[in-house]
Amino acid sequence: MNTIQIAIDGPASAGKSTVAKIIAKKLHYIYCDTGAMYRAVTYAGLLGKVSLADEESLLNLLEKQPISFAPSENGQKVFLGKLDVTKEIRSPEVNANVSQVSALKKVREKLVELQQEIANNENIVMDGRDIGTQVLPKAQVKIFLIASVEERAQRRYEENLKNGEVADLQEIKKSIEQRDYLDSHREISPLVKAKDAIEVDTTGKDIPQVVAEILEIINKRKNIN
Repeated sequence: MNTIQIAIDGPASAGKSTVAKIIAKKLHYIYCDTGAMYRAVTYAGLLGKVSLADEESLLNLLEKQPISFAPSENGQKVFLGKLDVTKEIRSPEVNANVSQVSALKKVREKLVELQQEIANNENIVMDGRDIGTQVLPKAQVKIFLIASVEERAQRRYEENLKNGEVADLQEIKKSIEQRDYLDSHREISPLVKAKDAIEVDTTGKDIPQVVAEILEIINKRKNIN
């Protein structure tokens, strides 16, 4: 393997995507947001009004409208075909249904195949829930990010308010607890810490502190400068 792979896993709203994007930028690596890919499939199903339990229909939608990413001044944009769905895939409706779609075997197989293809060709930072265990099991560096449910709920609450969305802190907390349960108890690729992953607790820490801690781990583990 000539490429360098950094896997960052953890539960919802632990800060995976935010931190992974910054680390990828600092190291000049490609960033792959796997969560956005599952969200995009979920949104495609909702938009196409197909059953989110119907794997074949979801895969057909994906064939017609492939997922792609594009950089922008405001961060990475996500597309379904030519449709920009960056904002739509963060909606409460997608939040409520993405775990169900993520648990579908054929959908996971298809997206994992795409993710591995990207990682085999580029130095990459990839975040999700099963990157270190299933997608990139030979990643040179594996991080498992955690944070308290209360802190994660507060982060999402503030993010929703910032985006001008209606937000209820208690409802968000319930949603995150439910998502944690579904993600860790699903039959296919459940959320679990890889044996060789290093756990980083982001509770009470700001983004620069977490980034610095992970970069230190990367440098110690693989001597990446």
